Amino acid sequence: MTLYSSLFEKNELPIRIAHDEQLAAFKIADSLSKHLPSVSVTRPIVFVCIGTDRSTGDSLGPLIGTLLSEKNISPFHVYGTLDEPIHALNLEDKLKEIHEKHLNPYIIGIDACLGRMKSVGVIQIGDGPVKPGSGVKKELPPVGNIHITGIVNISGFMEFLVLQNTRLSLVLNMAKIISKGIYHTSLRYMHSAKLEEYEIKEEPV
Repeated sequence: MTLYSSLFEKNELPIRIAHDEQLAAFKIADSLSKHLPSVSVTRPIVFVCIGTDRSTGDSLGPLIGTLLSEKNISPFHVYGTLDEPIHALNLEDKLKEIHEKHLNPYIIGIDACLGRMKSVGVIQIGDGPVKPGSGVKKELPPVGNIHITGIVNISGFMEFLVLQNTRLSLVLNMAKIISKGIYHTSLRYMHSAKLEEYEIKEEPV
């Protein structure tokens, strides 16, 4: 058992973590690590970061994708960056491409969302797919076996305009915390893979 597993015993989804709370990135890693498939299952782990850089509030996903692309998070795969965003116009094609490229992928959908005022800045990890576009009344394919969402602003009135006028500072800080959490998840995942490989080698013939 790792240090953080002993500190954080939350096992059930959804989990809510304030982006500015102490050890937020490690809490994200702790939760993700518990809900990814076992290394022995050999399912490719794919993060699909949804959004566009044309809207400040909706840039959370591609910001995370860009930050992850600058790190070594092997064996995870990342789709959706500032240079190559995944958004309403290409989501279906990108999902098809992912399923053609990866056999039975385990997908984590990442997207921005709107919520109550007191929840702004909260990061949520939930079971099942994220439903992109629902905040602005768009019908798009659901994404993910599990999902990560960041509440970037308040909902309830002129959502499209609210997303356009969201503070970039908040979105960037949330993106940094989420990408750091995913990076630490990848380190744990690789460590588990090495341990499993070592145990197989040590098995008596």
